[in-house]
Amino acid sequence: MSERIYNTLFLCTGNSARSILAEAILNHAGKGRFRAFSAGSHPGGKVNPFAIELLAKQGLSVSDLRSKSWDEFAVAGGPRMDFIFTVCDNAAGEVCPVWPGQPMSAHWGIEDPAAVESSDQDKRRAFTKAFVEMSRRISLFTSLPLAKLDAMAIKRELDQIGRLREKGE
Repeated sequence: MSERIYNTLFLCTGNSARSILAEAILNHAGKGRFRAFSAGSHPGGKVNPFAIELLAKQGLSVSDLRSKSWDEFAVAGGPRMDFIFTVCDNAAGEVCPVWPGQPMSAHWGIEDPAAVESSDQDKRRAFTKAFVEMSRRISLFTSLPLAKLDAMAIKRELDQIGRLREKGE
């Protein structure tokens, strides 16, 4: 019997940086147990070039990454999500679509590296910081024994992972 694959959607406003990083990281780190997607409430239409540069440098696939609307995932016939994570504070405060199947959700806010308005070196540093924070959260997420936990225990764990930034971890 094959192991279940968990569909996971990362949401942000513009879907150009943080949610894109998360999609690429989970698709790599999930080792086939997870299928990651990303989307935005108001997508900018293009992926931030610093995100693409960093992901490629880390050896992660960038070929299928694109900025897209969350509407693609809130329709009948779209992939049924098991988990939905907001990764920016704006998206967390927006009224989200009603997701088919009522997936489990949590807020994993990370500072927006695309908001840095100084040198390219500072932008790269901000993207690296976001990448490291997201990688840590995804590592914790993928190590959860999801098949053995009940829904309340999973929700507690997901929320705890999202509070890592508040704790400075």
